[in-house]
Amino acid sequence: MSAIRAKVAGRALGAGDRLPSIRSLATTMGVSPSTVVEAYDRLAAEGLIRARRGSGYYVAPTVMPPLALTEVEPRRDRAVDPFWVSRQSLDADDAVPKPGCGWLPPEWMPEAALRRATRALARTDASVLTNYGSTSGSPALRRLLLTRLAEDGIEASINQLMLTGSGTQATDLVCRFLLRPGDTVLVDDPCYFNFRALLRAHQARIVSVPYTPSGPDVARFEQILASERPRLYITNSALHNPTGATISLQTAHRLLTAAAARDLTIIEDDIFGDFEPERSPRLAALDGLNRVIRIGSFSKTLSASVRCGYIAGRADWIEHLVDLQVATSFGGPSPVATGIIAKVLAGGSYRKHMDELRQKLTRTRRDVARKLGALGIEPWLMPRGGFFLWCRLADGQDATAVARAALEEDVVLAPGNVFSVSQTASHFMRFNVAHMSDPRVWDVLRRALKTGLTQVNAARESVRHRSQSDVD
Repeated sequence: MSAIRAKVAGRALGAGDRLPSIRSLATTMGVSPSTVVEAYDRLAAEGLIRARRGSGYYVAPTVMPPLALTEVEPRRDRAVDPFWVSRQSLDADDAVPKPGCGWLPPEWMPEAALRRATRALARTDASVLTNYGSTSGSPALRRLLLTRLAEDGIEASINQLMLTGSGTQATDLVCRFLLRPGDTVLVDDPCYFNFRALLRAHQARIVSVPYTPSGPDVARFEQILASERPRLYITNSALHNPTGATISLQTAHRLLTAAAARDLTIIEDDIFGDFEPERSPRLAALDGLNRVIRIGSFSKTLSASVRCGYIAGRADWIEHLVDLQVATSFGGPSPVATGIIAKVLAGGSYRKHMDELRQKLTRTRRDVARKLGALGIEPWLMPRGGFFLWCRLADGQDATAVARAALEEDVVLAPGNVFSVSQTASHFMRFNVAHMSDPRVWDVLRRALKTGLTQVNAARESVRHRSQSDVD
């Protein structure tokens, strides 16, 4: 393949030219004819060459020029909105440090267990590799999930649980089912920025409730339910994103009482639950899956590539949600993805992986918090688990300015206001501690903070001069 590409790039072969025959090229290069066939087939799949039946292979009439790097880099000048961190993190090169992203580095994931599960799956019935997923998803994985739900005190039957393509798709399906354009949805402030992005796509009206170290501000929660009458509330009960806080039992009870009085449905996203050292209260367990819908996935703990989410809720709602999934995705998640996840969960290695991960994260959170403290950056609280630290910047610095300065040096940060509906988190930043081992991250952060501080001082000086001018 490299030899043919070189001839095309060097103009030794031009558009429409016939390539050497399979037998002659095999003899010239000292390889088997089957190797040449494989190379030609791959080049044809890339669009570089074309096969003509009975005639051989030819250079494609229009050979696309190499893709310029500038065409694939994320736009750095886009607005810093709920999509900003997602697009910068997802589109950046693998070599770009991403302390602002929402997932663990590849080397922290159970690669060996995933490889074993993939090999085992490849030896099973070929239909797993070729068929659509069933409408509710793999029965084997659903049974495993029911056991895990029971550990949280959530009693559910198989018809109260469905699998989805991801945790995001699970939230999207529930929004499709419950919301109409213009409906009001309540979120935490701050909250996971993709909740805001998804709700914007559903044309929902978004209102927010301040989040405290023990959960949402219940007094404000009750006021908002009375005045705004939201249709839906979306939250994380355990290891809240971005703050790392965990809801208290008292707050959970008051929240559910208020929700029942106002006929409010709650989506409880439990994607970070497995990072807790001990399980905390779950709204779905206290409510019995009546008005609380539990969703989750394994993209944070196992693999963001082998994606699968789930929804647990009322059986009659699950029936409608399954129909929605058929309408939008024609079936449940990939049998390959669900098969791999089921084999990892059933194999016993997952619990050991999570035990090791929790211990590693405990050490890393402590070390990163200490280093941030030396820069004047203080965590809002020290979470019980997980990989996020929600931190206040020193000297009134604007997190967006700091993030833009860091991005100029190819480091992706997550400024506070992308998480805030009320735009009151301009001095906060979310740090992913697992992505801060690269010394370059700290060097860039120091320079970005200096840039931010210079801007703050310049703004203050400008205000001082204007005030003095008014006095004069």
